[in-house]
Amino acid sequence: MPTSNSPAQVPAASDPGIASAPAASPSALHLRADGISHGFGARRVLTDISLTVPAGTPTGLLGENGSGKSTLLRILAGDLEADTGEIAVPGPVGLLRQELPHDPATTTIADVLEEALAHSRRLEEALTEAGAELAVDDSQRAAARYDALLSRATLADVWNAETRAAEILAGLGLTGVPHERLLAQISGGQRGRLALAHLLITRPTTLLLDEPTNHLDDAGAEFLARLLSEHPGPVLVASHDRAFLDEATRAQLDLDPAPTPLGEEQGGLTAYTGTFTDYLLARLDARERWERRFRDEQEELDRLRAKVRDEHSVGHEGRGPRTEARASKKFYADRNAAVVSRRVRDAERRLEELESSQIRRPPAELHFTGVPTSTRRRTQGEVLLSAAGAAVAGRLTATSLSVSAGEKLLITGPNGSGKSTLLAVLAGLLEPDAGSISVVRDRGLLAQDEEIDEDTTVRRLLGGTPEDEHVPDLMGLVHPRDLDRPLGELSRGQQRRAALAGLLAAPPSLLLLDEPTNHLSLDLATRLERAVQDWEGTVVIASHDRWLRRRWTGRTLELGGRPE
Repeated sequence: MPTSNSPAQVPAASDPGIASAPAASPSALHLRADGISHGFGARRVLTDISLTVPAGTPTGLLGENGSGKSTLLRILAGDLEADTGEIAVPGPVGLLRQELPHDPATTTIADVLEEALAHSRRLEEALTEAGAELAVDDSQRAAARYDALLSRATLADVWNAETRAAEILAGLGLTGVPHERLLAQISGGQRGRLALAHLLITRPTTLLLDEPTNHLDDAGAEFLARLLSEHPGPVLVASHDRAFLDEATRAQLDLDPAPTPLGEEQGGLTAYTGTFTDYLLARLDARERWERRFRDEQEELDRLRAKVRDEHSVGHEGRGPRTEARASKKFYADRNAAVVSRRVRDAERRLEELESSQIRRPPAELHFTGVPTSTRRRTQGEVLLSAAGAAVAGRLTATSLSVSAGEKLLITGPNGSGKSTLLAVLAGLLEPDAGSISVVRDRGLLAQDEEIDEDTTVRRLLGGTPEDEHVPDLMGLVHPRDLDRPLGELSRGQQRRAALAGLLAAPPSLLLLDEPTNHLSLDLATRLERAVQDWEGTVVIASHDRWLRRRWTGRTLELGGRPE
């Protein structure tokens, strides 16, 4: 199996180097990694990761926040070099980025789409040239060049590029956005979907997707799942969207800790076959087996240590000799000593073996402990927010609502219907162009794309200082070991947890949560959903999370179509 220390990128179609590349065989399209380890400074993120992602089998990349999912994707994409290990990734390789690498003030949607189609056009032109060359030169070199280009053009589906582009824009809800519009003039959700559209239109052989459904509605997520099931190359998806993973993937790779001997460095990866639901059941069984094995081994270690300690001093204390004859006494004493010695040696050997092979204690998992009780109680029935015909040109149609103390409201609607815009208006970050709003001052917003100071620590975010010795209530959202780490060193999911902890440290009377389950693990998303609905305070949530919506028991406000 050919491997290298960086992804095997395919040259652009116009490059001469593509001429000598052999046509890809099915097995050559598999993504492989062996022994990948990587750290940032003294902090190890990935340890001895080996994996295979077969072509045509979309695979989920799973793990708690901070387990290294995004780091691994960047290594596979060639954006980051691993400290150790080898990878072989069939190129071109496409990594979904949450933001396009273009100046929003000068780049239009048309520019982005033209760039996405450029590779297919260059590849088609090169194939035409190779065909013309083969017509006059039937040498083995010319035939090999044509075969290689034909194989890559087939994988990229160059002949249907324009049609595919139109289908992708429609499937991701971008058809109605004027192509001459600047990136700075469209919403963050639209830019996120445009980044995904750019990648899918380009159609690289290997797709590496990090949270691809964050800006997708139901129809968009279903469309993407179907597209990935049809992709001929490897697909690796890191996502916390359970419904999407269930629909889109057929195998799972889990970066969360697995049972390892105490003397070995913890790391590696566990592979599961089947859907995400299949994985959840299998992982639960595996965790129970790990806990049971650890418990049994510790009980056996305690028993063996006691046995060794006792056998060294026991013999048969308190038992009288079996005969009064001195020779008999010596005979039985010697035999007893030999038996005891053998027992001690056996117990010591078994103890030594078990101490060297015992598995690690299963790590304690973070569990959200719930929203703290607010010190600012509101009178039941008191109206905390009201809006009458509030509208923002091009972003939110006239919307009216009223929420009283203790109520829970879920705002839903398709992408572009104005969910985030409405929350920004309610939070006082955006003035409506029409209508009126009245909202209590005691409110707090968890924005969908929370801006952070990367140099600030979690402790400071929670209102503490480096001199503080006590550990604040982290609500199971942040591990104590991360309390004094800069936010810039945390994963996106860990940053999201920290922002949520900062908001809930002194919960306001009115919580405004924009896509609160984005970047959160399944367990935390589930616990947050339950805690919010059980909290005595007032909550307004904007979300497209199908799992959350199916289980919501409070009021619901569905926004209509896109504003004119």
